[in-house]
Amino acid sequence: MKNPLILAIDLGTSGPKVALYTAQGELLGYEFEPTRYYLMPGGGAEQKPEEWWQAICAATRRLLGRGLALPEQVAALCATTQWSGTVAVDRSGKPLMDAIIWLDTRGAPYVRRIVGGPLALEGYAPLKLFTWIRLTGGVPSQTGKDPIAHILYLKYERPEIYRQADKFLEPKDYLNLRLTGICATACDSITLHWVTDNRDLARVDYAPALLRLAGLEREKLPDLRPPSSILGHLTPQAAEELGLHPDVQVIIGTPDIPSAALGSGAVRDFETHLYIGTSSWIASHVPFKKTDLFHNIASLPSAIPGRYLVTNEQETSGACLTFLRDNILYHQDELLTEAGVPDVYKIFDQIAARAPAGSGGLIFTPWLYGERAPIDDHSVRGGLFNLSLQSTREHIIRAVLEGVAYNTRWLLGYVEKFIGRRLAAINAIGGGASSDIWCQILADVLGRTIRQMKDPILANARGAAYLAAVALGYTTFDEIANQAQVAHTYTPDPVNKPVYDALFQEFLQIYQRNKPIYARLNR
Repeated sequence: MKNPLILAIDLGTSGPKVALYTAQGELLGYEFEPTRYYLMPGGGAEQKPEEWWQAICAATRRLLGRGLALPEQVAALCATTQWSGTVAVDRSGKPLMDAIIWLDTRGAPYVRRIVGGPLALEGYAPLKLFTWIRLTGGVPSQTGKDPIAHILYLKYERPEIYRQADKFLEPKDYLNLRLTGICATACDSITLHWVTDNRDLARVDYAPALLRLAGLEREKLPDLRPPSSILGHLTPQAAEELGLHPDVQVIIGTPDIPSAALGSGAVRDFETHLYIGTSSWIASHVPFKKTDLFHNIASLPSAIPGRYLVTNEQETSGACLTFLRDNILYHQDELLTEAGVPDVYKIFDQIAARAPAGSGGLIFTPWLYGERAPIDDHSVRGGLFNLSLQSTREHIIRAVLEGVAYNTRWLLGYVEKFIGRRLAAINAIGGGASSDIWCQILADVLGRTIRQMKDPILANARGAAYLAAVALGYTTFDEIANQAQVAHTYTPDPVNKPVYDALFQEFLQIYQRNKPIYARLNR
């Protein structure tokens, strides 16, 4: 096809972004359509798959309706989505219930049951721990937020759903099933089920020993394919609903963390990116398999063949600003007099810029939904420490930005120890990376150069487009590093170093000294 285009879908927790790219990674345009998620008592967190699909169709038709290209020019479609979710589908591919997403903790008791045993250390039986780490590179989280926990929750508390389920699918694989009618998953996507042998990246497969340990049935899990392989063509129904031609080829794709690694341009070994979205993470491609169990860091299969990706996640990052907006500043009650909320995040930047570095000694802890890395602690919670009558809205907003940066610095220390080198520069992506002041705060707190990538909010979609371009032979993984563009570079301000060094140490003390209190309050 002459001048082929790629449609990239990035389904995040807040909704899908749908973007059109050239085969060389040039953005033509994108659309976003919001979706809702539902939190329930007992740690439940769900979304409606049909709302995902309707939002994707609406955004795609709106994008195509802008006249940026003809539908016939779209050669391929590749989706990336939130990771660590579970959609139970029947034999016809229809969801049996709402999707369980990465925030859900209801399966925690059942994970603890399968990983525990005699002489357990931190809740893990030594022999089981050794088996999981040796084969997979990691181990199921006791927070219950991994798909293995979701499936065990259904097995023991929703047995009728478990019995009827033909397959348990990640969100990306459910979308691919809806797009093509073909049920499959990628070798990297399946990792967080913790039932695959990842020692040889050329032959990743389900491990019978791990399936037995987990109590899962192989036939209820999809077949494995490489992330950059072509899954199939659009079904006539999917093509009609999206407004595309049925000849569009669908790439099997990869979840958000591996796709962000591609979209950040940090694709060579030890090049690193920082993602700031609803959650955040620091990730780096490495040539080795390794695990830091105590800080929830592991190198797991990447979307790039033969490569591992250092994988970790902080639970709430940009979500802290959303919390500040929705629960404190613009909460929907009688105090809200505005008819509509403005683009409040840009206003946050302006307000935060008026506060001094360190926010007058005010410290925010961003653990609004527990934490995964560098500590795996579901009971820890967020807060504002050292609040006084002198604290202003400026101090509070800046403290939220700084609190996320402190937590990132905490994680960065363990990531650098893990990969065996100090990082000089970090590529920043995600919605949070659109904020100039946040990027500068990160540079100051981390003491590292921050490279704000072009269109940082679209890094995941860009990564999906790159993966499709590789699958169709339009580019290579090595060329991606040269195609990704840096918008701005932020260097640490030495004037702020003493302030942030001191407050970071207090941030660590807040966790250490309050950990028992959090545990008691949030049993």
